[in-house]
Amino acid sequence: MLPELQQQIQSFLNDALTQIGQTNQQDVSSLPVARLERPKVAEHGDLATNIAMQLAKPWKMNPKDLAQQLLIKLQGMPQTRSVLEKLEIAGPGFINIRLTGAVKQAVVQLILQQKNTYGVKKLVDQDKVLIEFVSANPTGPLHVGHGRQAALGDILANILQSQGKLVHREFYYNDAGVQIQQLAISTQARIRGLGPGDSQWPEDAYNGTYILDIAHAYMAGQTITVSDLGAVTANKDPEDLGQIAKFAVAYLRKEQDIDLRIMGVQFDEYYLESSLYSDGSVAAIVEDLRTAGKTYETDGALWLRSTDDGDDKDRVMRKSDGSFTYFVPDVAYHISKWSRGYHQVINIQGSDHHGTITRVRSGIQGVSQKRSWMIPKTYPEYVLHKMVTVIKDGVEVKISKRAGSYVTVRDLIEWSGGVQDSMLAADKEQALQRGKDAVRFFLISRKADTEFIFDVDLALTQNDENPVFYVQYAHARICSILRQWAGDQETLTAVDLAPLIGRAADDLMRRLSEYPNMLQDAARDLSPHALAFYLRDLASDFHSFYNSDRVLVDDIPLKLARLALLLATQQVLANGLDLLGLQAPEKM
Repeated sequence: MLPELQQQIQSFLNDALTQIGQTNQQDVSSLPVARLERPKVAEHGDLATNIAMQLAKPWKMNPKDLAQQLLIKLQGMPQTRSVLEKLEIAGPGFINIRLTGAVKQAVVQLILQQKNTYGVKKLVDQDKVLIEFVSANPTGPLHVGHGRQAALGDILANILQSQGKLVHREFYYNDAGVQIQQLAISTQARIRGLGPGDSQWPEDAYNGTYILDIAHAYMAGQTITVSDLGAVTANKDPEDLGQIAKFAVAYLRKEQDIDLRIMGVQFDEYYLESSLYSDGSVAAIVEDLRTAGKTYETDGALWLRSTDDGDDKDRVMRKSDGSFTYFVPDVAYHISKWSRGYHQVINIQGSDHHGTITRVRSGIQGVSQKRSWMIPKTYPEYVLHKMVTVIKDGVEVKISKRAGSYVTVRDLIEWSGGVQDSMLAADKEQALQRGKDAVRFFLISRKADTEFIFDVDLALTQNDENPVFYVQYAHARICSILRQWAGDQETLTAVDLAPLIGRAADDLMRRLSEYPNMLQDAARDLSPHALAFYLRDLASDFHSFYNSDRVLVDDIPLKLARLALLLATQQVLANGLDLLGLQAPEKM
């Protein structure tokens, strides 16, 4: 229901309970807020509450008797008559509430007035949130796990922005180290004409064909321009491993940017791990932890006392060879986030990172104590996702020729859109758009912590079994009806909505009224899947209404009321699809 209506009904209940409590000499100084829920059976009403059962025990009353007193009080309050049509007691003390038609219909007019701001809260400049996601090292194409992170992070960012947050999207990556060295060695081997299977092919080399593409570009002297690295020109020297590494990183960062752009994802900042070393951040946090008594040395290695913060064992920070373990720059990176003013930070990562959370938070707490900061122990927050399995032609796909060992994001988008090499440019662009819509929707259509099977064949299906088609078709179908009517849509904001009666209309209006609370809850719980769930339910309620109640009827007041309901539904579908980063097609 609408948040304002929820608060109003809760206020009615609180006033009535206060009167009952005072009459019975009960403590009413801290009454619980009544929980209002949608009954499982529609015939039971629009709302239900168990507040009488909740208070019966502390007040030493029979819950059914308390519910009866509450019902009588509510019915006797003049201010409830325009809102509450009928009250009934059910079971051991539940109160079922049926709302007046005018209250249920008010959501239609509200949506038509607020349009794309319905459910949206004003931006609060001080309420800053940093979301870090994807954060793929530039050693190969983005895989489907990165795709799930991209969808989760970008859509969650959109939802948070809709609820008044100032969101900063950040991509963190390692531009140096062992993996980058291996990338350079792999590219150099390709330059020398070697390939996987050759006796001189490096043991830990990257085997995908993309390495050959990098080698060709390097020897052609190409210039690669990337937002976070600037322009990098290959010097064509096959012996200059440092230059090969620099060019290969730029090449793959550009490829990642292309994939992210196709997915509709843009970042505000790219943060390089190497900067944490060059600007002294890593050295500073290590010294802070040492002087704070959070570390000790054994066998030439520096250890963090992470067991003090709930870890199952202490963790090595600096190895005996002087190099730091990978979580140390992570601690420095999060200290950077806090010092930049981001006191709410959300990390979208694979579930394989679960084991690192405690040690990173432990390091953060040590630095926080040393610097007399007040960083919460739950900083940062994490959304961990499980793996994605790709099914194509009824068979699991594990290997991509391009990547060598995994399915890439670009593979998934092209497969899901039905992209063919023979397509004209315009047709290919449309196919990529369909693929993007399918990938974004599918990858957040389950809770992040559940494994997901991505069925490419389903994504290509143009029927109600495909959830993306089902939701987008609901929007297109409403557009078609409005075109058939051919009237002035602005006039629908002022029509009489009283003719909107019946189960199907009730269900649709109730669903529309849930949109603001759904967005609020999704933002609070970091649950972008809730939006996908909601849009499928809204599309289902619309299709049920469409099949039950003909819209373009001869009865003009009835027709206009139903058209207003459809226009409101179209608006909410469009709003939700926009937050998902999907098209809201007018024709399909």
